[in-house]
Amino acid sequence: MRYATKVALLVLLAAATNAAGQTQVTSGEIGAAEVAPVPFGVGERLDYRVKFGPLKVGQAFMAVEGVDSVAGHPTYHLRSVIEGGTPFYKLNDKQESWLDVTLLASRRYRQDSQQGSYERYREYEFDLEGRTYVRNDGATDSIPALALDEASFVYVVRAAELKVGETYEWNRYYRFDRNPVIVKVLRREKVEVPAGEFNTIVVRPIIKTGGIFAEGGEAEVYLTDDERRLLVRLKTKLKVGNITLDLTQYEPGERLTNEMLGR
Repeated sequence: MRYATKVALLVLLAAATNAAGQTQVTSGEIGAAEVAPVPFGVGERLDYRVKFGPLKVGQAFMAVEGVDSVAGHPTYHLRSVIEGGTPFYKLNDKQESWLDVTLLASRRYRQDSQQGSYERYREYEFDLEGRTYVRNDGATDSIPALALDEASFVYVVRAAELKVGETYEWNRYYRFDRNPVIVKVLRREKVEVPAGEFNTIVVRPIIKTGGIFAEGGEAEVYLTDDERRLLVRLKTKLKVGNITLDLTQYEPGERLTNEMLGR
């Protein structure tokens, strides 16, 4: 169950800049001033119920808290929380990401997680220009170009074009040994959740971990088949049973513009 809280938060996929998903960064791109087009806005919030098999065991949400400056760069402050558990297992996972509004890459990442007897607190500062990170315990390592953390991937995918029947590979997860992230676009499907009925595109992300997106997990992520690309349902198989997140409420945000940043 160590990876169970990644139901809503683990890597889904990254927006590709070409068909192969490879990304090259130039000094001009690093210094670009335009706000990248995205389907979400500041103040957006998505709330979920969490079910373990037929039992409701908790709640979760994902939100765009605001716009913060990290190392002089404006970033979306993203926050994802999942809370709950069973009488024999406690779940409390909080993840935050600061996503560069121009590059759609991570500038900072924070994880505060309690999963049963397992606890972890981590902070990362990402130097996108130097392609390195520094962790709160002093550890450092190199990162791929335009690196993304677990909490930011779900937002970046919403800006990507996905075609049913296609398989995509991306190499932007901040840990080299977890790449590539493989994404299969399975089908279109109409689903009903507490927040309503939605036409969706169903994708299966696969990542090299023992978590919910491992090859045997058969995870399915349901994104609305419209310009909002809301995550309305997530289903996966774990060794201990099936986990489902269903959208219960959605609050739209205000799209960020260059004018709002004084550009």
